Amino acid sequence: QVQLVESGGGLVQSGGSLRLSCAASGRTFSWYYMGWFRQAPGKEREFVVFIRWSGGNAYYRDSVKGRFTISRDNAKNTVYLQMNSLKPEDTAVYYCAASRGGGTLERAYDYWGQGTQVTVSL
Repeated sequence: QVQLVESGGGLVQSGGSLRLSCAASGRTFSWYYMGWFRQAPGKEREFVVFIRWSGGNAYYRDSVKGRFTISRDNAKNTVYLQMNSLKPEDTAVYYCAASRGGGTLERAYDYWGQGTQVTVSL
């Protein structure tokens, strides 16, 4: 079993930054992909970024490229999402998730955190 716990959300002004954390426990993660998704009010949950836990390139949705960066700390079993130049349209609940195969589809992810709220004001 895998447990994922997000933290780091909050309220920030447009143009500001936040760093989200996702602490993972319960399994060995070297063969998992870790992803971040988000869900804005009234909208479906959407893919943001994913990366293989053991390393390699990350894959971002176009609207966050150049502003968001995913990273991981293997020793701490933690994945981070650094979000810079935030915009009001980034407002959403952000979820981290773990997958055996990776990708941009929700159904590919087996384990999910509880989510953390990010609100970007004008």
